Amino acid sequence: MKKSASYITAALLTTVSLLSACTTTAATSDNQLVNSPMKQTAMKAQDAFFKDFNAEEMKKYFREDYIQHNPHVPTGLAPALGFLPALKEAGLTYKTHRLLEDGDFIVMHNTYDNAEAFGAKEVVTFDVWRMHDGQVAEHWDAISPVIKETASGRSQFDGPTLVTDTDKTEENKQLIANFMEDVFFGRAPEKISEYISAEQYDQHNPMVKDGLDGLNEALAYLASQNNMFDYHKVHRIFGEGNFVLTQSEGRWNGKPQAFYDLFRIKEGKIVEHWDIIQEIPKKMAHENGMF
Repeated sequence: MKKSASYITAALLTTVSLLSACTTTAATSDNQLVNSPMKQTAMKAQDAFFKDFNAEEMKKYFREDYIQHNPHVPTGLAPALGFLPALKEAGLTYKTHRLLEDGDFIVMHNTYDNAEAFGAKEVVTFDVWRMHDGQVAEHWDAISPVIKETASGRSQFDGPTLVTDTDKTEENKQLIANFMEDVFFGRAPEKISEYISAEQYDQHNPMVKDGLDGLNEALAYLASQNNMFDYHKVHRIFGEGNFVLTQSEGRWNGKPQAFYDLFRIKEGKIVEHWDIIQEIPKKMAHENGMF
């Protein structure tokens, strides 16, 4: 594959220690984000799991045959319920920064504090839930430690949160599908400036500066290190209005990776990018895979 924007995260995060953020998140969400019945149900499920640690409430909102794709947690509702005492004892809290709905799917951009069970004091995640008859039926995620100091001065989760331009959802999803083919899969990488705004490109990858110049600088460095990323397959593209999330699979440094890239689109151009890249382990707690 040709050079692409998402070489950056996996290559550079490996050089950064697992730093925690100074601020503490609370188990609250912006009411403006919860603007549909399915989102309301999803947030009740999220609260039951990660705020109230309430097994009886979880049974209302999660199917018993809940399918798990987190590689470290067994599938089914029972293992999730068994996790509750440890989360409560740790004092886990969460905040949902972005909340998208696409058909039967809910996408959350979350941070968790006191989250050592997830790999660091504070982590940032993309969580994808498939809903069925008012319950969570399936879950995918990608997790990264929160990095305190970043090249752009932005965090891995700050920035605009409200969904706009809902009439352009399908148009924006197609834009990102084309971007993935042309840039990430190398069909026409020279078209990158046709997709990414030259006037504004806010970068939340912790090791990349804002703008196309910052992106090009990072790409040049990675090329000099012969440290390339391979996107092999886009499994799903989720979107609502001005936000589109891609869930992809590939390899970096000889290891399989799960790639989650969130884009904000304005007037037909990508103006903001968040991402998480997580190594796919050889052994998982189930046979469902990460996708």
